[in-house]
Amino acid sequence: MTTPPRPASRPDRVSLLRYLRLFRRDILSAQPERLYRARMAEFRTPFFRSFLVNQPDLVRLVLNERPLDFPKSSRISEGLRPLLGDSVFLTNGAQWQRQRRIIDPAFEGGRLRESFPAMLEAGRAAVARLHDAPGRFEAEAFASHVAADVIFRTLFSIPITHQIAARVFVSFRAYQCLQPILNLAAFIPLPRWVPRLHRPGVRRRAREIRALIEALTAERMQAIAAGEAPDDLATKIMTRADPETGTRFDTAEMVDQVAIFFLAGHETSASALAWALYLLAAFPEAQERVAEEAFSIPENPDFTDISSLSFTRSVFRETLRLYPPVPMLVRQATKCEHFRDRQVPPGSQIVISPWHMHRHRRMWEHPDEFDPDRFATGNGRACLREAYLPFSSGPRACPGAGFAMLEGPLLLALLLRAFRFRPLAGREPVPEAHLTVRARDGIWLEALPRRDPAGAKAGNPANPAGAVAGPGRGGAQAPHA
Repeated sequence: MTTPPRPASRPDRVSLLRYLRLFRRDILSAQPERLYRARMAEFRTPFFRSFLVNQPDLVRLVLNERPLDFPKSSRISEGLRPLLGDSVFLTNGAQWQRQRRIIDPAFEGGRLRESFPAMLEAGRAAVARLHDAPGRFEAEAFASHVAADVIFRTLFSIPITHQIAARVFVSFRAYQCLQPILNLAAFIPLPRWVPRLHRPGVRRRAREIRALIEALTAERMQAIAAGEAPDDLATKIMTRADPETGTRFDTAEMVDQVAIFFLAGHETSASALAWALYLLAAFPEAQERVAEEAFSIPENPDFTDISSLSFTRSVFRETLRLYPPVPMLVRQATKCEHFRDRQVPPGSQIVISPWHMHRHRRMWEHPDEFDPDRFATGNGRACLREAYLPFSSGPRACPGAGFAMLEGPLLLALLLRAFRFRPLAGREPVPEAHLTVRARDGIWLEALPRRDPAGAKAGNPANPAGAVAGPGRGGAQAPHA
């Protein structure tokens, strides 16, 4: 196999009703093939106009140069508000700016070092779980579990086995199956008093998740007041005052933020990790290079050791290119604009698609191929600057981007040190987008315990990190941009 799978595209022309049905089921296969070459495309409905923008200078204009003129689309928030409330993911203007002033310092570089031990323990626990049930497994469910464990350990200093953490995880998995990216209100303007037509169970599941998060948050508020709170991300965010107003998040506001941390930090990380495992299983040469790097770091790595996983990081970066967890970013024009000599009326939806930009025929060389070494080439470096948006860009870029780029390579190294992965014949995954880019019928792999270069079996349950001391050889590495 030379190219990883991607969904089939629809014909250029379909009826509005057919398009809406396709879009609700999966936004990727609802798009025409020409978007992989287009610099801009317009889509009209009776209620609004939408412009998909792939041209780098226009993307910079919207995301980096004039972000306040292009706020988050209210149409997208309609489907997510039952769970996310007024979280930083959905708000705009002064409310969003205040939230980012409080949240951003918790994810600064120095804080990543403090989160590393919790990530490492979550990774070791994941290796141990896979050793307890080797053989065939569904990678998305496995990745969701380990990503949730990372979030709970780094945010609240509790493992996924904690009673409330486990209940949040189970409820969120059920919520994913019910909630499409968009509901009817995204397509048809409705007054605020008209009930939003969510699928049955969406609101109930959202209430369950928020109630559980509120219990964790209230408990942490009490611990902070008593001076007994651990110094984790939740404590840092809840005790930080906005430098401009002096206000802090109250319990209700913190519930909104924890909900998006769980969605953004768990759902997106799980998507990327599962696809990375699939790509390494499908491309054994790359898998062995990652394993070589994994064996080259100490059996008890510290934060600085991860910097030597350069090829592993390139694999994770290439995974984010081919399967960006958030495939489309939607903004809204607040005034009349002119894009490529075309008038963009106020209220138009501006769609920036990492999925299409990352595979764009006019920008990337061999865009559909899996090639972690591409980032060492001139084209790869240029496209990293101009056409690579897995974490968005500009003021609204994901504050957890550095967190994700530490978590992903670390988990891959721990897993590839302990196991060799193979794809299952006849079970090639078909990507589709709901809350994130996932596989239609899951990602099925086989995990085989690996032996380290010295011949000892790696990662047995008595040593759950797969931490067998190798001879310290350096893996074949590719520089990264």
